[in-house]
Amino acid sequence: MTRRVDERGTALVEAVWLVLLLLVPLVYVVVAVFDVQRASYAVSGAARAAARAYSLSPDEASAPARARAAAAVALRDQDIQLDEVDLVVSCSPTPDNCLAPGGLVRVDISHQVRLPLAPSALGGSAPSFRVETSHTVAYGTYREDR
Repeated sequence: MTRRVDERGTALVEAVWLVLLLLVPLVYVVVAVFDVQRASYAVSGAARAAARAYSLSPDEASAPARARAAAAVALRDQDIQLDEVDLVVSCSPTPDNCLAPGGLVRVDISHQVRLPLAPSALGGSAPSFRVETSHTVAYGTYREDR
């Protein structure tokens, strides 16, 4: 005498497992993409704010501090600290006098974005993406030398 196996209700269990197996990696990818996009937006805004703050400073001595403060505010909006990024201010055509007529102030910012929930046990360091940007502001040919 053979006994019949009742398989009613197993489709629901299989569907739940399939959704879990496909949905969890998809949610992780979406979270990782949003985290990289957030960092990209943060460094872009910080570079713009720092370059503008530098060029609007009243003198050359206070300009670097103002640029760092403006970048810190823009980064903090996206939950990134200033000490987590590399911020470099350069000037042309004269590197020692950024606020000279006809000068250009260039701010380069880069940030290493770690993937969320990535364990460092997989290797030396956790997997990450590098996000970098630069912004240039012209001081102006007909402005007063500061």
